[in-house]
Amino acid sequence: MGAPRSIAFHTLGCKLNYAETSSLTALCEKQGFEILSFEEAADIYVINTCSVTEQADKKCRYIIRQALQTSPQAKIIVTGCYAQLKPKEIVGIPGVSLVLGAGEKFRLTEYLDVLAQSNGLAPLQAGEIQEVKTFNSSYSFGDRTRSFLKVQDGCDYKCSFCTIPLARGKSRSDTIEHAVEKARELVALGVNEIVLTGINLGDFGNGTEVIEGTKPKKQALFINLIRALDQEVDIPRIRISSIEPNLCTDEIIEFVAGSKRFMPHFHMPLQSGSDEILKLMQRRYNSGLYESRVAKILSLMPHACIGVDVIVGFPGESDLDFKLTYDFLHRLEVAYFHVFTYSERSQTPAIHLPGSIPVAVRRERNEVLRLLSEKKKHFFYQNHLNTNRPVLVEQDGDDAKWCGFTDNYIKVNLDKNLSEPNRIAHVWLKEIQSNGEVLGIGQPGSPNRLAVKKRQLM
Repeated sequence: MGAPRSIAFHTLGCKLNYAETSSLTALCEKQGFEILSFEEAADIYVINTCSVTEQADKKCRYIIRQALQTSPQAKIIVTGCYAQLKPKEIVGIPGVSLVLGAGEKFRLTEYLDVLAQSNGLAPLQAGEIQEVKTFNSSYSFGDRTRSFLKVQDGCDYKCSFCTIPLARGKSRSDTIEHAVEKARELVALGVNEIVLTGINLGDFGNGTEVIEGTKPKKQALFINLIRALDQEVDIPRIRISSIEPNLCTDEIIEFVAGSKRFMPHFHMPLQSGSDEILKLMQRRYNSGLYESRVAKILSLMPHACIGVDVIVGFPGESDLDFKLTYDFLHRLEVAYFHVFTYSERSQTPAIHLPGSIPVAVRRERNEVLRLLSEKKKHFFYQNHLNTNRPVLVEQDGDDAKWCGFTDNYIKVNLDKNLSEPNRIAHVWLKEIQSNGEVLGIGQPGSPNRLAVKKRQLM
């Protein structure tokens, strides 16, 4: 009996995972596998996992059950960050046929023969993360009008709550020349927006060749990469997915402000507005530096969208610390938050810190900040009504409307007669709808300028 020939993928977690899954899919397609959706009965299912929270185990088990309900005789492969961190745990999950760590992930097609000969056992292929020294380029394609282009991987930071360095390894990057080449490939495929992704994107430039016992030589800087993409890739839009505030330099901000390709949208993780908690988290900045970055961005791009990551319930986060975070975010002129509830990770320094916060308090604080984020987002949207903005139109929407995002990341619904998918339409932002998104119409308006009022969130 020949090897199974149909395969389906499921991705958990970040944009980087989606880019990598897309590349794995392409590898399998080249090898003659039939690519199915995850809802279809396939011979093999590949689950690309995340490790951001302790929910990884629960989510992974649920997805495995789903796959086996659809195709009871299927082989299940688990890869990604969770697979690197806890491979022995995953081997014990009923139904798992193969576990691939970070160093083995992009050798998926090589391991399919091993899988076919495994007789139902679960081979564990997850080497030491310290041995992962190469960079594998990836990009997503096919699902949306924009593509996530991976240009960096791994992280040299040692934040006390984070397992990413253990799951992804040391910081390493693509070359500028190769990243430009991949971006041009995406342009040839018809993509109109590229989102640059990585684990610590602003740390771009670390080489992939490591001499034993030495640190990789810094071969370039992130500013060099974005300048090259801006000059050498003919695409309407490039977006920076996320960048650490200490790496979001004045030079980068000034460059984006003057670029016609790079979008006025920054996502900078904050994690806490309390400097004491930031120290415990082993972050590389304080609240003052973060606030100065926001001020710099808005001084040059008053219309810019700024997103924030924040963690609630970190060990030792007192009521006062949480109030400092709330007040800090309340006064900052940012557009939205991604709020994460702290969860204990067995392989991190934070698990040994005193002052564990009750789970109920963590959830309550999460809800408080989530509601503040909704108000911030509504206010940001409201402040841009009655202006013209360019919208990259996407397919998803209802029967009568398309949806899409403006250059500064406002989600817009517009009538289908105004444009079509993967086109940039200049629309008038009329009103905020009941779903929280903005209605865009074709009525001519004033030029693409925002007369920004002093933003005061009531």
